[in-house]
Amino acid sequence: LEKKYDEVCEFYKKRKTRIHYVIYGILLAAYSAIVITACSLNFQRALPLFIITVLAVFFICWDFFIAKYEDRIAAFFSPGERYLKKQWFWLKWVLCAALIMTIICWLIFDTMKQGSHQLISFGGLVMYVLLMLIFSKYPMRVSWRPVFSGIGMQFILGLFILRTKVGFGVFNWLGIQIQTFLEYSDTGAKFVFGDKYKDHFFAFKVLPIVVFFSTVMSTLYHVGFMQWLIGKVGRIMHIFMGTTPVESLVAAGNIFVGQTESPLLVRPYLPYITKSELHAIMTAGFSTIAGSVLGAYISFGVSSSHLMTASVMSAPASLATSKLFWPETEKPLVTLRSGLQMAKGETKNLLEAASQGASTSITLVANIAVNLIAFLALLTFLDSALSWVGNLFDYPQLNFENICAYVFMPFSFMMGVDWEDSFIVGGLLGYKTFFNEFLAYERLSKLIHNREKGGSMYINGVKQYMTVRSEVIATYALCGFANFGSLGLVIGGLTSLAPSKKKEIIDGAFRAMIAGTVASFMTACVAGMLTVPGLEVPCHILLGNASNFTDFPANRIQLVDCCHHLFT
Repeated sequence: LEKKYDEVCEFYKKRKTRIHYVIYGILLAAYSAIVITACSLNFQRALPLFIITVLAVFFICWDFFIAKYEDRIAAFFSPGERYLKKQWFWLKWVLCAALIMTIICWLIFDTMKQGSHQLISFGGLVMYVLLMLIFSKYPMRVSWRPVFSGIGMQFILGLFILRTKVGFGVFNWLGIQIQTFLEYSDTGAKFVFGDKYKDHFFAFKVLPIVVFFSTVMSTLYHVGFMQWLIGKVGRIMHIFMGTTPVESLVAAGNIFVGQTESPLLVRPYLPYITKSELHAIMTAGFSTIAGSVLGAYISFGVSSSHLMTASVMSAPASLATSKLFWPETEKPLVTLRSGLQMAKGETKNLLEAASQGASTSITLVANIAVNLIAFLALLTFLDSALSWVGNLFDYPQLNFENICAYVFMPFSFMMGVDWEDSFIVGGLLGYKTFFNEFLAYERLSKLIHNREKGGSMYINGVKQYMTVRSEVIATYALCGFANFGSLGLVIGGLTSLAPSKKKEIIDGAFRAMIAGTVASFMTACVAGMLTVPGLEVPCHILLGNASNFTDFPANRIQLVDCCHHLFT
């Protein structure tokens, strides 16, 4: 038996590749048969499976083609690349002029159709770019290519997702699938905490979602899917924006993972990066949210499609603001030609990866819980103290939210938020900056639920909910980790990965937090420019407020739709 076993092993070793090809061929044939059968039975039902299959086949063929013929493709396009470099001096001005003219024409026609709200958002975008330039580390050494291309990528992504039926449909479908997927965490929560687990909504409903999502992300990281996806997105940003491979890869990674996990993708290269690259890495972390907490915000009732769109759009925005706020003044040592390799997971199999993902989430869940307990208690104390001080001057309404609202009110208005709602959004921005985005999204979800109930808009002179447009812009503006709590987290995390860069990390962290905040604001401005206004409030409330011009729709068609809806 031993001899026979050794013979079989020897046979397998000699023909290992062929056997693998045969197994892969059988599996591929079986999968093809499943897809064909499903499509023939009901194509509409099998459409998601068909699209996923087509995309998978396309990218597998694309990767094979690029790996085999990359040198030939580069040689084929090299004459055109050389010609562009020679003519780039005057060509860039022509492209800039064409881009500006296109934006102006688009704004004119769009304003005629949708109203003047978009102009305020566009003015806000220009204002934030100018502010970043004025307070830049080296204003005279700004490279404008990553700035304009980053804003351009934001605009193109936003236009595709928010203004086209295909883009909106795809992201809306993805949002629904994610919501359905996250509901599977209820099974584990119900088993551990009992049938009445929803009575303690946040602890036993929201936090288990973080555990579940962390497990899934760890599993995808183990099989190599996350590295592949991040690599593709990073490559696109590197080509279009002209940013270095390290910062492009980390910015792409931050769409899916957290601000302390994404630098792990390029850990071997961290000791050799420039100050500007380090600033870009930190800014990318501050301007986006992690996939593990995305599910928690969705469970609050915040739009899943808008949260996903915000995270994707903020990646190029983070590089644009970073290169504007801290321009590159050194020569990057890590280039594409030096061979950038992403760090791989240390887990040996899927079960270990899933278990490690769940175990890793313990720290995250504990952090979220204790921070919320501490911050809410601190906030209550601050409100009580401020109310006591305000009472001395016959102003008992004084609280932390009111102070933040007055500070951030101009910024929220310039994003395109309605003037009546800018005070509320200013308060949310204050919660997000000085405490965390969890607290801000929890407050936003209450406003969304109030609007959906359709009650009175004002009670004792206090506005109970905002317009849909203001909610959307607030969702984009809050989508980021830029707060003082995360500041310490980033400094500690990056210092442990690159001890030699400790001084540079500490020096640039606060600037990176500001740049990350502005990146989220710029994303909100783009969303404000592209969000199509609809019936913001229920028809009976809209018609009831017809005498108040601020709540009256600028576009008369909306009023006609409202009346027609009530009539039918």
